[in-house]
Amino acid sequence: MDTIKVQSGKTLMIAHRGLSGIELENTNTAFIAAGNRSHYGIETDVHKTSDGKFVVFHDDTTGRLCAEDVRVEETPFDSLRALKLHTADGDESRPELRIPTLKEYINTCKRYEKTAVLELKNEFTSEEIAAICAEIDECEYFDKMVFISFCFENLVRLRELRPATTVQFLTDKYDDSLPETLSKHDFDLDILYTELTAENMRTLHKAGVKINCWTCNDKSAAEYLIKNGIDYITSNILE
Repeated sequence: MDTIKVQSGKTLMIAHRGLSGIELENTNTAFIAAGNRSHYGIETDVHKTSDGKFVVFHDDTTGRLCAEDVRVEETPFDSLRALKLHTADGDESRPELRIPTLKEYINTCKRYEKTAVLELKNEFTSEEIAAICAEIDECEYFDKMVFISFCFENLVRLRELRPATTVQFLTDKYDDSLPETLSKHDFDLDILYTELTAENMRTLHKAGVKINCWTCNDKSAAEYLIKNGIDYITSNILE
């Protein structure tokens, strides 16, 4: 199995949860698979464990991807690391499929020179966001970061700490207030791709807002978005 190729032109392609259309999402294997391809960036999600470590995992609980179902943010790191993640067909035999740390993800992006697109998954305090930034600083990779979040306040807090940081507000709905609100805060947008039209993309760009979308796996839809000047496309399988 391989990626589906699109003529992306100036549009930057981002691998969603790593190359999750081929490898198990949000694993080092998926990040390396994206690193070995032409993607501009690699997206993932960050949580804080009960003992203050930062790990990358999408769901709040682990049951979708492993036999044991625990809450990520209520579980210590060593217990999470010991979990065996399984593939879509239930295979738990691959020892490399474990929950990665934030630093492992960042260092993989650094090794392959990919932009790290990091979703602040749940609401974080300013102190927690500062700790995330400090870990990225330790990897010497903060200048290659894009932060995304459904929680608007996460992005406000991040910008207070790091004013020059690139941020994108995540949403699954377009409304007419978005261009003005995002322009006021100098935020970009990461929106469900089916919400985008040629008209609202023009309105967003006129307001100075760059546009990312999730999660577009349909080649014809991607071609429409590229034709209308989308800045980024986040996908499981498109390249």
